[in-house]
Amino acid sequence: MNWPDCSGAEEPLKPYRCKDGSFSLWSEAYGQAFHSNRGAIQEAQETFVAPAGLERLAPGSTLRVLELCVGTGTNTAVVLEACQQRQLQLQWWGLELDAQPLQLALADQRFQQQWPNSILQALQERATTIHWGDARQTLRDLQSQLAGRCDLVIHDAFSPGVCPQLWSQEFLGLVSQCLAPRGRLTTYCSAAAVRQSLLAHGLQLAGLKPPAGSASHQWSGGTVASPTVLPPGKPLVAFSQMEQEHLQTQAALPYLDPSGQGTAAEIQEQRRQQQQCSGRLSTSAWRRRWQQGEGLRNAGRFPPS
Repeated sequence: MNWPDCSGAEEPLKPYRCKDGSFSLWSEAYGQAFHSNRGAIQEAQETFVAPAGLERLAPGSTLRVLELCVGTGTNTAVVLEACQQRQLQLQWWGLELDAQPLQLALADQRFQQQWPNSILQALQERATTIHWGDARQTLRDLQSQLAGRCDLVIHDAFSPGVCPQLWSQEFLGLVSQCLAPRGRLTTYCSAAAVRQSLLAHGLQLAGLKPPAGSASHQWSGGTVASPTVLPPGKPLVAFSQMEQEHLQTQAALPYLDPSGQGTAAEIQEQRRQQQQCSGRLSTSAWRRRWQQGEGLRNAGRFPPS
């Protein structure tokens, strides 16, 4: 994952096992896990790959994937497995700021044991092609290669609460331009600001059901976006009335980063000021209306037990 600010300094990371036994990391600096505690592999399959609609691609065809942010490489490995199973060729662009998470994963015996040798070898090969640096600049540099070509965009940065740079309206505009006409963006994030920004860029949206066994305040499992209408049916779900109303509250005001160089603190403060004078329903009032708890805001990524 990309860190909120581009200092290049390594962050303290704590390896741990998810509920499904898969390898993950916990960031002490940001108080967030790299994956939901239900399992890194399970999350990769259910949140990023299953909603991608890979069945629309014929065997032997090429799947073009943009991955923001690579992190431990779990999402990449699951995509590699899916391509192997469906006999798809993979053209992949991975963006990442910090090499440490992937280095820790590839050196960990528990992580290695999760994958067949063919997948682990392919992941190691892909690691040598990663585009390192601030994704805001890297994606601009890649626009001529990616514009209108990507069948799948995996967006797996830290949450907007700590990394608004990669969820800004401007950055999501760059991301949306990468999608092929039937391409899909998949993310665990269900923040109203992110969804509203995707809508502003002309994308069609659908939600994902919360994972089985989720706490009552976790009302969504993520968001899927596409330039074309998304077909109904598993695993995609239409937004509920509660979610639609969420898009009319202060929470839906976008994160703005017009220079592409703003810090997390600058982006958050500008948005806070915008919310104060917006006249929109407050998020707390919306939450009370739907009897949701405080955990609603950042549901989905939990600390290791």
